[in-house]
Amino acid sequence: MVRRIGLAKESTRGTANTSATYWNPWTDLTLDEKKEFSVDAQSYGIIEDNVNLTQVKKWAQGSLAGIVSDQTIGLILYSIFGGYGVTGAGPYVHTFSVGESAQHQSLTFLLHDPLSAVDYSYPNGVVEKLEISMALKKFVEFNASIMALSGTVQSAFSPSTTSENRFVPQYLVAGFAPSLAGLQGTLTCTGTAASTVHVTSISISTTLLRVGMTVTGTNIPANTTIAKIVSATAYDLSQATTGNIGTQTFGPAVVALKSAKVTINANVEAQEVLGNLNPADFLNKEFSIEGTFECIWQNETDAKTAFMGPTAQAMSLIATNTDVTIDSSHHPTLNITLAKCTFQELGRPFKVKDLVYQSVKFKASYSVSDTLLGEVILTNDVTTY
Repeated sequence: MVRRIGLAKESTRGTANTSATYWNPWTDLTLDEKKEFSVDAQSYGIIEDNVNLTQVKKWAQGSLAGIVSDQTIGLILYSIFGGYGVTGAGPYVHTFSVGESAQHQSLTFLLHDPLSAVDYSYPNGVVEKLEISMALKKFVEFNASIMALSGTVQSAFSPSTTSENRFVPQYLVAGFAPSLAGLQGTLTCTGTAASTVHVTSISISTTLLRVGMTVTGTNIPANTTIAKIVSATAYDLSQATTGNIGTQTFGPAVVALKSAKVTINANVEAQEVLGNLNPADFLNKEFSIEGTFECIWQNETDAKTAFMGPTAQAMSLIATNTDVTIDSSHHPTLNITLAKCTFQELGRPFKVKDLVYQSVKFKASYSVSDTLLGEVILTNDVTTY
């Protein structure tokens, strides 16, 4: 299709940009003018249902779907999350977190339509809902529900496509841990073990651990994981230590997934006011994150143990494009981190002549101790959004 959609961050909310920062390739695009009418349905002594419709509201609404790329997705994430920070000097690490405000970053959507020979800009644009999907044999994809003020005719745009990096399923690593510290590899403890798999007298509760978490430390062999939770202060390793151990550092349990989907919803509402056809703004209300994942059934510790607890899990979905190098040793990365997820549903259908897979539905909660619901960390060579 020759139609193009452009995105630009607004410096002044509701003031349209005349050029796009990114012209986003798309797989599905809808951006329609919307109107509401007041109907004069008074009794006029006739059986016809009305005598007039008067326009009382107008705006634009639609959806944008495509392949997640390492640069353009940043503006979409900024708009829905609202909170933003950047570190680094190449590559740059962009963190998108929930802005505790009803106003998140506004965008201008720019529509280039050579078929009609009329181009439009749509100011005060927001992303009200974003789905990120990961499935076998497909690129990582997104679907964004968008809203904006009614379009304004512009001079013909000259779109150009930015060269960007994509993410495919073989890049994905899914991590789980009972705490955010365990997920991020900063959970530590002391304990006792000498040339054995049995670790005792640990200084933290084993409620912070789960089977499959990685364990590193002095005299702990590489690629060692937790094999069994024995008691409140003891656990077993997957390999025997080679001597006395000291401080142990834990990392997430990695589970191989077949598919995953994360849905981020800002629950946007148009701020309608007297004296204007157009909404004064588009404001977000309650912010939520939920999703699903599917993996083969191989044990109860991957998901069922946490579901039955129920024991909340910190969760990460990290896609690292190792085929591309930024600087000398870094790679484009999309890291979705959720601080506290509850597994709400678990299905495990048995089928004749087929493998057994489990399907899990989860919902993220705000972690008071970590002051975090969730965040997305994007690594690329863009200096700032």
